[in-house]
Amino acid sequence: MDSLDIKIGQMIMIGYPGTEVDPKVLEEVTKGKVGSIILFEKNVPKTNSFVALKKILWTYQQAAPTPLFIAIDQEGGRVNRLKDKYGFPRSITAKEMGSAGTLDSVKFYGEATATTLLGLGFNVNFAPVVDLASNPTNPVIVKSGRSFSANEDTVIQMARTFIQTHRKLGVITVLKHFPGHGSSEADTHFGVADVTNTWDDRELEPYRALIESGDVDAVMSAHIVNKKLDPEGNPGTLSANILNGILRQKLNYHGVVFSDDMQMQAITKHYGVEEAIRLAILAGIDIMTFSNNIMGSEDRTVDRVSQIIKGYVKSGVITRERIDESYQRIMQLKRKLTAESKEEYYAKELLNEQRKVNQLTQQVKALEEEKARLAAEASTKKKKKKNRK
Repeated sequence: MDSLDIKIGQMIMIGYPGTEVDPKVLEEVTKGKVGSIILFEKNVPKTNSFVALKKILWTYQQAAPTPLFIAIDQEGGRVNRLKDKYGFPRSITAKEMGSAGTLDSVKFYGEATATTLLGLGFNVNFAPVVDLASNPTNPVIVKSGRSFSANEDTVIQMARTFIQTHRKLGVITVLKHFPGHGSSEADTHFGVADVTNTWDDRELEPYRALIESGDVDAVMSAHIVNKKLDPEGNPGTLSANILNGILRQKLNYHGVVFSDDMQMQAITKHYGVEEAIRLAILAGIDIMTFSNNIMGSEDRTVDRVSQIIKGYVKSGVITRERIDESYQRIMQLKRKLTAESKEEYYAKELLNEQRKVNQLTQQVKALEEEKARLAAEASTKKKKKKNRK
């Protein structure tokens, strides 16, 4: 493989069928044809689930010439691939966390989730959802309890806490679904969801705030159509106006953007695979997801996707510089997964704790000195009083 093949491979995420190591996927991973894989509940072995799944993920990761992103949608509640019936910790919905009136639930379930993912070998969680629950009848986000709240400040606070519980354990989180899916009246799994008349600027606030505070590892695009943001009516995943224009330029985000599943019907019903790939890359998508989790999607093979992208580069439709941009973003994020990065994190945490200890020590010393001073003053007063007698 030449360098272009390697860089293109890093831009491809795939899913696969079955509860065992897939020989074809293993070969593609070994050859660097894919840089990321995604798992669903269908991939979880039904017995001895933890150990069996860990062996699968370990096998893929050990075979990869460059560290893999191994991803899962583990939001909690309905979108929960690692269910308690397989022996994994019980989870609750974002709505339940948001309704608790405290950050304790987010801290507890966020930490339980991150610990489980780390133990299994997952390093990317496609969560938290930062869509606002602005449309009570929204079928894909709100009715499923996937949003923390209709209030953007609550969503920001909850999401930040969820992200921080994962960061402590070296698990990457992905905000979704940009630029906001909570106001839609349709589900993009089954067709176009047009939010032109329902979307509100408030839906950008969680992204704005979390980008500004440095709490964003990665972002996932939405397949929603918003003609206020893209007059041509391209869905967010395929819109340069939405991704390059708003996310990167207006909100100043320079990290990795994952696509939502390129095989969802909002894309497949209206765009051929070649056109969808072209538009996605030109829009600013860094990693395209092909879940192979939808009936009739088997033709989206790794080799075909790779050849489509390579063809566009050779013809000049997509420049090598554009591929390099995504490759650099991806590799920068993957460097966060190295042992060195984790050691740096814990060294920093240890230094912060040591500073706290030093501050407390100084405070205790100051209190002891003040106590001694007051005791000396009391003793002097007592002596003076005694002498007067």
